[in-house]
Amino acid sequence: MPEQPRIKVTENGPYLVTGSVPIRVQTIATDATGEPNEWIEGASVEAPERYLLCRCGNSGNKPFCDGTHNRVNFDGTETASRAPYAQQAQVIDGPEMALSDVQALCAAARFCHLNGTVWRQVRRTDDPAVREQFVRQVGDCPSGRLVAWDKETGLPIEPALPQSIGLVQDPTKNVSGPLWVRGGIAVESADGEVYEVRNRQTLCRCGASGNKPFCDGSHITVGFRDNR
Repeated sequence: MPEQPRIKVTENGPYLVTGSVPIRVQTIATDATGEPNEWIEGASVEAPERYLLCRCGNSGNKPFCDGTHNRVNFDGTETASRAPYAQQAQVIDGPEMALSDVQALCAAARFCHLNGTVWRQVRRTDDPAVREQFVRQVGDCPSGRLVAWDKETGLPIEPALPQSIGLVQDPTKNVSGPLWVRGGIAVESADGEVYEVRNRQTLCRCGASGNKPFCDGSHITVGFRDNR
């Protein structure tokens, strides 16, 4: 039986990825005003069935680990909440849809900024055009901080994402972003507890997040680059 896709956070070390999870570059494209409006899928990165991804941000072989975390005494202590998403979320109600939001998960991808922001759009989701752009923008949030809900069915509206890991690139900010974990891959903590499995998650790979193992946008502050 092949291994199921899984990401194991190792203590003060890299992410151990098992289950033949593919890796592709994912670039944030922007409109004429400089606001993110599209994901562009780029080249794939050759990877074996099992591999180690750098978590400290200092590997000379990014995105893979080369053991540098030991030399720099990387502190990878996990500080993120283990509570389910629903328990952490604030909910904003609209006429046709609702928006749930866990701010601590923000990876600063900024797709929420377009068209007057999703927080304003949700209150106008009785307009089909607004509703369509609202669903698209929320679904483009790589971290899953934001989730759109259909009030009639009570179900979330999630984009169909293949089980894969994206290497986020943000040319507008001139930085490389987090590991975009897509399609519902389990992430296991260093102490063996599995975080809630979600369709969209972003894991820190710059080493600077205050919400490890998840990204909090610190890659922009520290100017992280993976030279891709």
